[in-house]
Amino acid sequence: MENKPSSITLQNFTTESGAFYAALNLSFQVFGPELHTEPIVLVNHALTGNSQVVGEKGWWNDLIGEHKTIDTTKYTILAFNVPGNGFDGFSIENYSDFNARDIARIFIKGIRFLEIKKLYAIIGGSVGGGIAWEMVALEPKITQHLIPIATDWKSTDWLIANCFLQEQILKNSSKPIEDARIHAMLCYRTPESFAAKFQRSINEELSIFNVESWLLHHGKKLQKRFQISSYKMMNQLLKTIDVTRNSASFEEITSRIEADIHIIGINSDLFFTANENKATYEELRKYKNKVSYQEIVSIHGHDAFLIEYKQLHNLLQDIF
Repeated sequence: MENKPSSITLQNFTTESGAFYAALNLSFQVFGPELHTEPIVLVNHALTGNSQVVGEKGWWNDLIGEHKTIDTTKYTILAFNVPGNGFDGFSIENYSDFNARDIARIFIKGIRFLEIKKLYAIIGGSVGGGIAWEMVALEPKITQHLIPIATDWKSTDWLIANCFLQEQILKNSSKPIEDARIHAMLCYRTPESFAAKFQRSINEELSIFNVESWLLHHGKKLQKRFQISSYKMMNQLLKTIDVTRNSASFEEITSRIEADIHIIGINSDLFFTANENKATYEELRKYKNKVSYQEIVSIHGHDAFLIEYKQLHNLLQDIF
């Protein structure tokens, strides 16, 4: 299952903001059967993720693999790296040139380069799911199934505000990645999740609360494997999800989408709230038959899509 990323060079790409890139590196990994031999599932990674979805260091290997929910003996898994996420050694300093739709356009170019006519499914959590929404808005026939998890078709004011704070920390902190990660963990989890995990306990060795040592650990851990340019880039994309920006109305865009839409929310998500997801579902079902809303029930908040694998399996098994 271990394989190294392959690369495509995209020529003459202009972002929505008008920034011109003569060449952009788009790297990807393929798992399971060779391309074009079985139905293809595109997996879009989240903020600190990458194309390594399967294998020893695979970030979604509880969900994807041989004889797992998304079975790599039956489906080919394709995963692109967001340009600038750093996994392939390629960085982008001018992160504000890009928005989530630009990445959707880049992924679509990658799919065309690989001569894929139609995907079986596009699945993604958080910002990866937002990019999936942007992809089907641009190419309504691109996939049979759209599965956005812990995400929505737009970033809310609350989410934009938290991304703004992340950007301020990344620009101004003396330990930017560590401090930004500490703040982010407060958005990814919930007060109930923290209470269940730590119960106000003390780390005797460090003479600090265990919740503090846990946050410090997560900050240091990310700092070792993530670049500041990558963090700024991914944060910018999270902030700019909006299928209607400079475009048509939500109804006009989504009524063209041919895919079955399977929205999966999390009841305790502080980032992309269940209420926002339900509102999207209620709007869609006015004019679309092939749309469903299901919910992960968890105290763990936004991160539940990386924790509650049994629930995810139950919600996804009929599709796969």
